[in-house]
Amino acid sequence: MKTEYQNIAGVPALVIGEASERAWLFVHGKLGCKEEALAFGELACPMGWQVVGVDLPEHGSRKDAPEKLLPWTAVPELQAVYRAMGRRWRQISLRATSIGAWLSMQALQEQKLDRALFVSPVVDMVNLIETMMTWAGVTEEELRQKGEIPTQFGETLSWEYLCWAREHPVRWNTPTEILYAGGDTLTARPVIDNFAATSGIGLTVMENGEHWFHTEEQLQVLREWERRCLAREGAFPVENSLSK
Repeated sequence: MKTEYQNIAGVPALVIGEASERAWLFVHGKLGCKEEALAFGELACPMGWQVVGVDLPEHGSRKDAPEKLLPWTAVPELQAVYRAMGRRWRQISLRATSIGAWLSMQALQEQKLDRALFVSPVVDMVNLIETMMTWAGVTEEELRQKGEIPTQFGETLSWEYLCWAREHPVRWNTPTEILYAGGDTLTARPVIDNFAATSGIGLTVMENGEHWFHTEEQLQVLREWERRCLAREGAFPVENSLSK
């Protein structure tokens, strides 16, 4: 499988597959990197697609770069990547994971995408931040006064981030399929159900899965779901027969 490291709109990228007029933009989640796109490329490239994985700020080859993984940084970057891809590929789809899905929706909700595949997506950042505030025992007034509050579970709560998320609601209209885990602790089941129902999105649930799909069983479900979705071009939503 052909691979080529490039910079697309100044963002480190990995382009996978033989030349094609259509491509998937692959956006990883927290602690991920552009090379995660390789496994998806093994499925998508034989079907005539190329796959373009990018490194979000503070990830992959950008771990020591000054840019931070903040929406007001990452969203303009993803918009620039999309514009650059549009000059090279006639048809663009989106495959994104976790916070990468939320950032991608923020960046591309006004753009023309063929379709999207989301794995464990964060779909309501306000709800997630408020949930983390509850875990940490932090009130909104405390966060407003202090600006940032570190937590024992490794996340830093940010008043600026919360305000940004409130001011930028997601309005998503691209034909989309979601793979969600019943054990996802970041996005509650009612939140994902409501998002899928409101946006007309196909939802597949692995009941005994986790937010991070990483075990042999979870990865098998993930790859089979991706394979089925890729094979059903123009037929979203698909039947969620992988639910288990």
